[in-house]
Parts: sequence; structure tokens; C-alpha cells
Amino acid sequence: MNERIKHLRKTLDMTQQEFAERIGVKRNTIAQYEIGRNEPIDSIFSLICREFNVNPEWLRNGEGEMFIVLPEEDEYFAAATEISNDNDTFAMNAIIEYWKLDRASKDAIKNYIMSLADKCKKDEQV
Repeated sequence: MNERIKHLRKTLDMTQQEFAERIGVKRNTIAQYEIGRNEPIDSIFSLICREFNVNPEWLRNGEGEMFIVLPEEDEYFAAATEISNDNDTFAMNAIIEYWKLDRASKDAIKNYIMSLADKCKKDEQV
């Protein structure tokens, strides 16, 4: 599992510190997982899978795809497909950078965007 955790982190283009922050552990904990000295307890294993949309079978024993494929009718899948087919890469890059942020930064950006959306709705009603 140690090599798969490292492979996942590198695929996500994250440092050990960034990866650790996303799942609420210390950087050294990730380093210990990656060198095979420790394995994540069940709750951390589940958190890694949930936080990064990782296939548990792949993480545990290398079987299947690394990431869980969302069904096509899923609104997030549809939005991601539309964005990835867009020639303007701004939206895709914005989303990628957003997911690299810590929780507090994500919340700040989310609140800002929601306030902009509310302002636009009010302006349209006038």
C-alpha cells in the first residue's frame, strides 16, 4: 500500500504536507506510510478514499482503477466533462487550484463566489 499512497499523492501533484493537511494528519505520518513503516488505520484509509475519490480496492491491493468513476448522470461529472471539453482552460485550472487549497481557503473562496452569485441574481431582478 505504501507505493500506492505515494503514487496517488504524486498523481494528485501534492506534497506530503498538502496531502497530510487534506486528511488531517501530520506530514511525517504520510512519510511513514510511503516508506512502508506504518499503514493507515481504517479511519484514515477511508478518509483517503473519500477525500480523493480513490477506489478502496486499488488502494488496499492494487486492483482496479485508481479513482472511482462517477456515473455519467452525476451533475459533477457532467460539469467536469463540459469544462474539460472547453477550449478555454481557465475554468479547469481554477478548479484544479481550488482543490489544492486547505479547507479554510476553500471556504473563503466558496463564500466569495456565493456572494457574487447572489449579487448577480439581485442585479438581474432589477
